[in-house]
Amino acid sequence: MLLTTLSEGPQSALMPEPSLANRLANYAANLTYDQLDPQTVHEVRRRLIDAFACALGAYDAPAVRAARLVAGRCRSEPGAGFLGSAGLTTPDLAAFVNGVLFRYLDFNDTYLSLEPAHPSDNFAAVLAAAQAAGRNGREIITAAVLAYEIQCRLCDAASIRARGWDHVTYGAFSTAAAAAKLLGLPASQIEQALNLAGTPNVALRQTRAGELSEWKGCAFANAARNGVFAALLAAAGLTGPAPIFEGELGFCKQVSGPLKLPALGGEPGAERFMINATSIKFWPAEYHSQSAIHAALELRPQIADLARIRSLDIYSFDAAVDIIGKDPEKWRPRTRETADHSLPWCTAVALCDGDVTLASFSESRLRDEAVLALVAKIRVLRDAGLTARYPRGIPNRLVVTLDDGRQIEAFNEFPRGHDQNPMTDAEVEAKFHRMAQDRLAPAAERELLDRGWRLEHLENVADLLKLFPAAPAG
Repeated sequence: MLLTTLSEGPQSALMPEPSLANRLANYAANLTYDQLDPQTVHEVRRRLIDAFACALGAYDAPAVRAARLVAGRCRSEPGAGFLGSAGLTTPDLAAFVNGVLFRYLDFNDTYLSLEPAHPSDNFAAVLAAAQAAGRNGREIITAAVLAYEIQCRLCDAASIRARGWDHVTYGAFSTAAAAAKLLGLPASQIEQALNLAGTPNVALRQTRAGELSEWKGCAFANAARNGVFAALLAAAGLTGPAPIFEGELGFCKQVSGPLKLPALGGEPGAERFMINATSIKFWPAEYHSQSAIHAALELRPQIADLARIRSLDIYSFDAAVDIIGKDPEKWRPRTRETADHSLPWCTAVALCDGDVTLASFSESRLRDEAVLALVAKIRVLRDAGLTARYPRGIPNRLVVTLDDGRQIEAFNEFPRGHDQNPMTDAEVEAKFHRMAQDRLAPAAERELLDRGWRLEHLENVADLLKLFPAAPAG
């Protein structure tokens, strides 16, 4: 009788619900460019241009050189290139190099939720898989929207940093699904790509604790590499452990806790695609510091002499304190990775310089005793009222006490670039030009921007890659 009941009623309560991996795989297989609204398509263009800006700014960084060196030892036909490569390497290694380029400066976009993330990291896998499979601009756009959708929805479902895992863990799933779609896999094999990506790629949160290393800018690149590799294995017919999320020793039991995802973009009940809820960074610093930087720049004209500052209290929300405002290393950072993840440093250097730029995290700047003296006067204080406003906003309140006892303060919740205070297209272009100057010839700079704004007309990823200068030697 049970078998008869199951066969007669596909929607019966006796039928088990499909697994989350099955749901995501079917969504990935069925998402099409025609389902995307014009605003969503435009946001993909903006995010890719922003990612290219970040990559150009990081072009000769030591971590990028190391990634290029390793990837350049492998040649693959067919394969994929990375920005500045002379030939083709394996798609997974191409994804790793581009991922380091996009992420290294901590300047790419952000999504804020139970788990914060940097979803434009997904472009590393999207471009590599698209080139390997010969996909065009419309297919790239669709895969990018898919990757944003999966990563951001997982970030909405559960905080894994609270359990000691790094946010890039979700990226193995998003990049595997996007790469598998670009490789033309059916839903059944996309599901296997998710299984293969989820099992071996759980990343430790130690990446972002204490004194930070160069790996901070490489962690998602590694997730993207593993996501592409999982898709390639699934394309070859390999299966993975299932159910990856709900299994006895699966992801929900071991890593995340329960995951309940609402309607995905394009499905009934979904208000919008998640890429529209992400934010572009105005300054090259960890996102929770952006409002403190904004507030510091507002205070600066009111302070004639920074030596008059007796103390500076930053009232902040739990996520900011936990990520960038509690470790003692944040008060005397020795690496750029620690400094751009230091709420005291970012605030102090904004007050000192009137801006936060790549130079704010140089080795010489990190040894500047004038900045360090100001950092030493800073306290970071938790404020329950501000915590309640997160993640819709990132509220930071700065209170400066001067040597005569007078206090001045500034508050910001939605810094420039936040999805509630978005950058204009002209500002995105200006960021691109700042990062591209002295890196690209003017003609190549104009053409790269033009191709980015007309991404849906792109025929081949190689047409984009050829516009980047040859990778620095060594």
